[in-house]
Amino acid sequence: MSWQSFPYKIDAQAGQTLYFCSCGQTKNPPYCDGSHKGSGKSPRAVKVEKDGPIWACACGKSKNLPFCDGSHKG
Repeated sequence: MSWQSFPYKIDAQAGQTLYFCSCGQTKNPPYCDGSHKGSGKSPRAVKVEKDGPIWACACGKSKNLPFCDGSHKG
């Protein structure tokens, strides 16, 4: 996955389930595209509770993956 220094903004809707890449091999960041098969890793599933933006980590440093915690700033 091509890491960047700022988070991905996702306009989420309540009731959605989003699957975020956890293997680093996706060609569609930050989402899982199935590239993890055979790696022993699984995507991070997030059930969206309310409408609004989600800020997904793009630097790989967050302590709250798949969400951005501001770690890219320091």
